[in-house]
Amino acid sequence: MVKHAPGAAAAEAAGLRWLADAGAVAVPRVHGADADWLVIDVVETSSPTVAAAEAFGRGLAALHNAGAPSFGAPPPGGPVHAWIGLAPMQNVRGDSWPQWYAEHRVLPYARAAVDSGVLSASEATVLERACARFPETTEAPARLHGDLWNGNVLWGERGAVLIDPAAHGGHRETDLAMLYLFGSPHLDRIVAAYDETAPLADGYRERIPMHQLFPLLVHTVLFGRSYAAQALSTARSVG
Repeated sequence: MVKHAPGAAAAEAAGLRWLADAGAVAVPRVHGADADWLVIDVVETSSPTVAAAEAFGRGLAALHNAGAPSFGAPPPGGPVHAWIGLAPMQNVRGDSWPQWYAEHRVLPYARAAVDSGVLSASEATVLERACARFPETTEAPARLHGDLWNGNVLWGERGAVLIDPAAHGGHRETDLAMLYLFGSPHLDRIVAAYDETAPLADGYRERIPMHQLFPLLVHTVLFGRSYAAQALSTARSVG
C-alpha cells in the first residue's frame, strides 16, 4: 500500500514489528517498506465471535504488559515525527504521564485546531483546564497500538488482527478508551477478558473521557467542527 506522507510507511512498519515482537495479538507481517510504500500480508476477514473477542482482550492485555521504555517512546527504529492517521504525531519521551499526555497528545491538536479556525482561543482554554486536572498514575508505560478504533481491528479466521498502528509508549487505558469511543463487536467481552487478565485500576470507566480527548482532537484537526463540539463536551467532564 502507498502511504500518505514521507516517513509514514517507515513509522507504520516499525510499529507493526514492535507489536509483533510482543507475541500477544496478531499483526500482518511486514515484507518491506520504503519512503512511500509498505508491503504487508493480506488479512482475510470473517465475522467476529465472542470467543475471538475474549481472546483479543487477553492478547491486548499481554501486548500492553510487554511495555515501553517510557511514555512517548517510539518503536525501535521508528521516527520521532510519526503519524496517527493523516495527522502528525510526535513521539517525545516523558516520565510524568499527565504532563506528557497534555503536552504531546492533547494540546498540540488543540493548538492546531485553533490555528485552522476550528476552535476559538477561548474554547482552547477549556481543554487547557482539563489538562490541569489529569491525575497522576502508577501505571507503567504500556506498549500501545495507539490508533485502536474499530477499523484497525480486523477479524480473521484465527481472531483479531491489528493494522495501521500509531504505536508508542503510553497509558494502557488510552487504547481501551478508543475502542469505547468508536465501538467494537463484543466490546463488553473484550474488556472483561482484559480485566480478568490484567485488572484495571479502580475508576477506569470514569477516566475514559480523559483518554478520549486525544483521538477526539485528532479528529477535530482532520474532520472539523462536529468533533470539536464533542471534544469540548468531553473536556468539561474531565476531573
